[in-house]
Amino acid sequence: RAERVAGRTVCVLLQSEGRVHRMKSLLADAELTGAEMDGSREDSADGGLYLGIAGITGGFALPEAGLTVVSEHEIFGEEVRHRKRSVLPTFTSDFRDLNPGDMIVHVDHGVGRYEGLTRVGSDGGEIDVMVLSYHGRDRLFVPVTRLDLVQKYSGAGGRAPVLDKLGGTGWVKTKQRVKKAMQDMAAELLNLYAARKSVEGYAFAPDTDWQREFEAAFPYELTIDQQIALNEIKRDLEGHTPMDRLLCGDVGFGKTEVALRAAFKTVMEGKQVAVLAPTTILVFQHQTTFRERFAAFPSRIESLSRFRSPKEQKAVVAGLATGTVDVVIGTHRLLSADVEFKDLGLLVVDEEQRFGVAHKEKLKKLKRNVDVLTLTATPIPRTLQMSLMGVRDLSVIETPPENRLAIQTHLLPFKEPIIESAIRHELARDGQVYFVHNRVDTVYAMAALLKKLVPEAEIGVAHGQMPEKDLEEAMLKFLRGAF
Repeated sequence: RAERVAGRTVCVLLQSEGRVHRMKSLLADAELTGAEMDGSREDSADGGLYLGIAGITGGFALPEAGLTVVSEHEIFGEEVRHRKRSVLPTFTSDFRDLNPGDMIVHVDHGVGRYEGLTRVGSDGGEIDVMVLSYHGRDRLFVPVTRLDLVQKYSGAGGRAPVLDKLGGTGWVKTKQRVKKAMQDMAAELLNLYAARKSVEGYAFAPDTDWQREFEAAFPYELTIDQQIALNEIKRDLEGHTPMDRLLCGDVGFGKTEVALRAAFKTVMEGKQVAVLAPTTILVFQHQTTFRERFAAFPSRIESLSRFRSPKEQKAVVAGLATGTVDVVIGTHRLLSADVEFKDLGLLVVDEEQRFGVAHKEKLKKLKRNVDVLTLTATPIPRTLQMSLMGVRDLSVIETPPENRLAIQTHLLPFKEPIIESAIRHELARDGQVYFVHNRVDTVYAMAALLKKLVPEAEIGVAHGQMPEKDLEEAMLKFLRGAF
């Protein structure tokens, strides 16, 4: 305001179209008006105001030109960091947990056994090397300056690997076999997506009054990015080619609400929706959300996971086959041979990268002529590459919801009064607390300390060595507010 009163032009540069939309609202609330992004100017006695999109980290002033440029960071205090591009080494590994006897893989020589570190050389020319042993007691010295050539072995199936022979052909054949398998998988994927493009999909009708009523019941206003993504998804659903869209967005940016509206549109056409989630906890969360949003409409929402009894699972499977279940939310249990749909119209996959290869193979059989919407906060490179090259469509939600506060992180020494104060502050606003501890053998002692500090708090313990069912039950109790 001061700059404009002084007769200077103000240019506010933001990171995205969504941020520009947010800025316009703030300017309107402050009774300041802003120009459109296309550069049109508002001429007035107190100078002009422009809004535009550009990635700058700080503003500047050009007094002679009567221009002041302001960056997004200076307004919101949220710095957008851009990583420098760098050339990645062949392997990247964390060797902090590497012990003598562990298996390791060298990019040129294959699987060996790590024997430790030593120094080699003489006359002041000694260097530190990693010692690897191979088949036939062969040994390989890898300078610590070339650790990019090795990584810790991680295999599938729990089988112990066979040591390769230095100078042998085994490792070369293994790499050739893997390369061919990757080429075969790529060809299979391309054939699948080519088939999807050629298959005639179901064309949904335009939005109905019930659709508009369902969307109006959402208590918040969609961000501009959410609205754009929703429009793209509806356009896909109403087209004749099966949808295969990847929806990327950070946690809490509203991917689920967009998926809910797509699911409702599907159900209103008399078709079924399957939501595939990687954990029973996510299934529980999605089921709760779907039932709340669909409560005012004639639809049946069910879940399939091992938390349901065999009798309940059987009833849900029967309902899917007869069409009495409209939306089913489940783990990989949905991919079992006994699960058949009467008329599946939409498949929503939450966090695809957390499903194994075997699950994805079964998924392909469902996807050939079904509309598919994949939700992710962290797309795996292959999925993202397929979207960027046009094999799959991509929508991105990068604008946070209005009034979403930035995460505050504080690095402090371990002091009981600080911990007690932080927990009591959260409980005073009816919130919940995660307390992350680094050792299983002392986690119960830490829980006892917290109980001593905050006696009124209900405290539960969950750790990775608990039986899986007990762990999930503890997490579900936390979600329900019992802890």
